[in-house]
Amino acid sequence: MPSFDLLPGAEQSPVILHVPHSAREIPAEVRAGIVLDDPALERELDHIVDAHTAELAEEAAGLAGTTPWRFVNRLSRLVVDPERFPDEREEMLAVGMGAVYTRTTGREPLRPADTDPEPLVERWFRPYARAMTEAVAERLAAVGRAVVIDVHSYPSAPLPYELHGEGPRPAVCLGTDPFHTPPELVAAARQAFGEVGLDSPFSGTYVPLEFYGRDPRVSALMVEIRRDTYMTEPGGPAGPGLNRLAQALAALVDAVD
Repeated sequence: MPSFDLLPGAEQSPVILHVPHSAREIPAEVRAGIVLDDPALERELDHIVDAHTAELAEEAAGLAGTTPWRFVNRLSRLVVDPERFPDEREEMLAVGMGAVYTRTTGREPLRPADTDPEPLVERWFRPYARAMTEAVAERLAAVGRAVVIDVHSYPSAPLPYELHGEGPRPAVCLGTDPFHTPPELVAAARQAFGEVGLDSPFSGTYVPLEFYGRDPRVSALMVEIRRDTYMTEPGGPAGPGLNRLAQALAALVDAVD
């Protein structure tokens, strides 16, 4: 199965809605390397998956005046996490959550500690990174700029793996980057979502490494939505808050366009 989809938007749109953590799918050969039994794995997926964010992005794309592009991960982040640095720059290595996780959200073993991440990185991480790089390059070629809006969710109560879980947990957390997140993008998100916080409990945003810190034509913002505002935690169904958030995300897309 393909590990990701690039869903076309309007040719004149610079916006890519990036949805990296919405899926639960784990290929059988990857499942074989995970030490959790099936019930424990399902519980871990309930905690780690950004449930319903693919639906959120799809609904927002349909509501937007100009249809954004969507890049959606179809595999669980327990296969690889495409948003991590694939090397020692990644701070989440401290809790066993680099590009290939060896620990769970509860800091329990997920894979053997001596797991070699390279086969998974080569099979799944690098193709994803190349495709996302190409998607951004295509927006630059078409309209001269690209805006990556990273769509995530997070639990209302901190989980043990969080390195900065003691900070505020607003209804919407905006993750920013000093180079790639201009003030007007933050202002547009504030206008669209209303109650927001900045960089707590999660900070930063996703930019393909080819452009990271180099190309100011690529701007980016992470939108982290607290799960109790739109779904039953953990891993439960979506509620009416999902439509309200889709309208807000569509308003952000329209403001950027």
